[in-house]
Amino acid sequence: MRRLRDAGAEVVVGTCPDLGTVRPIAQPLRWVTRRWSRQLAAAQTVAVVDAGGRTVAFADVLGPEFATNPTEMFGPDRFHPSDRGYAQAAYAVLPSVCAALGLWPEPRPARGEALQPIYLAAATAAEEPGTEVSATRVDGRATGLHGKWATLFRRRLGEAVNDT
Repeated sequence: MRRLRDAGAEVVVGTCPDLGTVRPIAQPLRWVTRRWSRQLAAAQTVAVVDAGGRTVAFADVLGPEFATNPTEMFGPDRFHPSDRGYAQAAYAVLPSVCAALGLWPEPRPARGEALQPIYLAAATAAEEPGTEVSATRVDGRATGLHGKWATLFRRRLGEAVNDT
């Protein structure tokens, strides 16, 4: 991650999806797996944003469709995504990738978004669908008086990009 950023690459990472949707995993392990996948997504967010990248939370964006249509969204091993599942994942990160490359404008933060401590932003993103977290500078630095900061955006699948 750091080598990519040092080389000038923009990095967007889709965090760990909701592994509780994997049908071969039986209850109560499915509930435990769901919780662990959210914790992993939060840890991934902290690591990626700390290195200057941005993340998109997959858990609730993709989870409901994978749970509703498992035969279409999962591949033959019933664990990895199918072509359609991977297409949905790509669609979920597309707005963030385009914003990172300067092809689409950055969204304006809505109420309750914007600047947050990185650990709070990561925890929020792990629980809320389509949330993007990206590195933010406070007073020209990546760290503030009380630790590292990030910008939080709640992107929704299917939302039109607004240039205004």
